[in-house]
Amino acid sequence: MKHDADFNLLQGAQNYTLDLWRSYRIWREFRMGFTKLGRIRKCVTFFGSARFDENHEYYKLAYDTAYKIGKDGYAVMTGGGPGIMEAANKGAKDAGALSIGCNILLPVEQKPNPYQDITLHFDHFFVRKVMLLKYSSAFVLLPGGFGTMDEVFETATLMQTGKICDFPVVMMGSDYWKQLGPFLDKTMLDLGTIDRRDLTYLKMTDNPQDALDIIKAPHACRIIE
Repeated sequence: MKHDADFNLLQGAQNYTLDLWRSYRIWREFRMGFTKLGRIRKCVTFFGSARFDENHEYYKLAYDTAYKIGKDGYAVMTGGGPGIMEAANKGAKDAGALSIGCNILLPVEQKPNPYQDITLHFDHFFVRKVMLLKYSSAFVLLPGGFGTMDEVFETATLMQTGKICDFPVVMMGSDYWKQLGPFLDKTMLDLGTIDRRDLTYLKMTDNPQDALDIIKAPHACRIIE
């Protein structure tokens, strides 16, 4: 079985020269991303499952939201695959907005969708995640699996710790997320593992216009002292 770059990188202590070579490959990935995306200014990144087809309500919600956001002058960026990612790229393209996909090779599910004006291919998850975050003005999170959850909580952590400015994180598909709110409020908050302010990072709506309004609202950068 042929393993990918992330698998090989994460196998513990190895030959120093080999790891040095890997660091060069990682640098080349960053350079590629910075070069292709360096002029992006207004961009909204969509996250969600690759497993919803075009007949699913969440696919349609992603399409409608990306279309409305695209019509308002924002570029739309996704992980570049099928499902929610395809829906968002398609909505942006149909709206005449710039549509971007940051693809990565996976054993299943991930193949580039055809609705991208700019397509990037990454070998390392963490480089790809930097690009999806660095060039975003906001996140739109639709129902998804571990990868989507990873993005929800990593983004909240970066805002909580002052690594990035507070910026809109819009969660859509409220039925899917209905158990998350009580867990944050009744478990994490009650036990003191998060603060009340931390709950303000995530906004919930199922209305594309409301999502756009949240994204366009002024947002100040919080300074950690």
